[in-house]
Amino acid sequence: MAMQLGALVRVASTLLLATAISAAALAQEPLKVGFVYIGPTGDAGYTYAHDKGRKYMEEKLGDQVTSTYVENVAEGADSERVIRQLAKSGNELIFTTSFGYMNPTLKVAKQFPKVAFEHATGYKRAANVGTYMGRIYESRYLTGVIAGKMTKSNVVGYVGSFPIPEVVRGINAFTQGLRSVNPDATVKVVWVSSWYDPAKELEAAESLILQGADVISQHTDSAGPIQAAEAKGVYAFGYNSDMSLYGKNAHLSAAVFNWGPLYEAKARAVIDGSWKAEDVWEGLAAGYVDIAPMNDAVPADVQQLVMDLKQQIVDGKLHPFAGPLTNQAGEIVVAEGEVLADKDMLSMGYYVQGVEGELPK
Repeated sequence: MAMQLGALVRVASTLLLATAISAAALAQEPLKVGFVYIGPTGDAGYTYAHDKGRKYMEEKLGDQVTSTYVENVAEGADSERVIRQLAKSGNELIFTTSFGYMNPTLKVAKQFPKVAFEHATGYKRAANVGTYMGRIYESRYLTGVIAGKMTKSNVVGYVGSFPIPEVVRGINAFTQGLRSVNPDATVKVVWVSSWYDPAKELEAAESLILQGADVISQHTDSAGPIQAAEAKGVYAFGYNSDMSLYGKNAHLSAAVFNWGPLYEAKARAVIDGSWKAEDVWEGLAAGYVDIAPMNDAVPADVQQLVMDLKQQIVDGKLHPFAGPLTNQAGEIVVAEGEVLADKDMLSMGYYVQGVEGELPK
């Protein structure tokens, strides 16, 4: 009963958006936080990065929080069951970390209006459902610059998961960075229709290498593409976390998420009653995304160039989708002197110039 009372006070404070009284302090009980993961915490990528953020939150907030997680939760009906169970179990803040959890999260949230929900990568919100994501396209741009400097064949491979705007935006940002330093380089994409399938991802990377790619990038969750690149003697980029462990020679760097500060901030907001349903989409400047350390194979001048460009993005002087931006058909999408608006990035459904092949419908 004490925990339910604590939740009631917290959420009442939140809904009113008023000066909050820390219910956690009143109840003398830690905030219970639940996480729903699409993959295993040992995937070395997406789920690993989220779980690293969960641990960071625990470390920073100490006895103010306790947390639990459920891994390998399929999108759809199974996720709804898991989310509901976490809410029933007294979790007052629940993070659902995959795009396909969006509608199940909203459905359960309606049944538990005193619980705060945070959904990663989604776009639908409610009074007790917020959304969050990192501007990983900024990091993608930087890895594209490295690829443009390192490729010899001028063919770069990209292992894609699903052709949704988030993934297409990443491919395009990478290509923008690539061609900013190497206009002759092109990107080939192979789609695997999965977020996490190590064997399939590895095979896709091998296929791209057979097509001439000497650098591989990815928007999937495992280290399969890194392992394929290491075995075949070409370069690769990790995703979500530093995957250098899986490709000492191949791994040039990685576009990485740093979820910890966000999880800490959201939990702290529920505790002090300032939590509200909002959309959080921050990037390099906020420290929510970054690039992993670069391999020694990357020349010093290239490393310096990448760090300079990173600072320009942080300072707002460089935008990966600044005009003139040209689509695959050669049409100007963004005029010189302008940048692509957030709403257009969030619905991106076309390739930029430099990406080969047809985008699946």
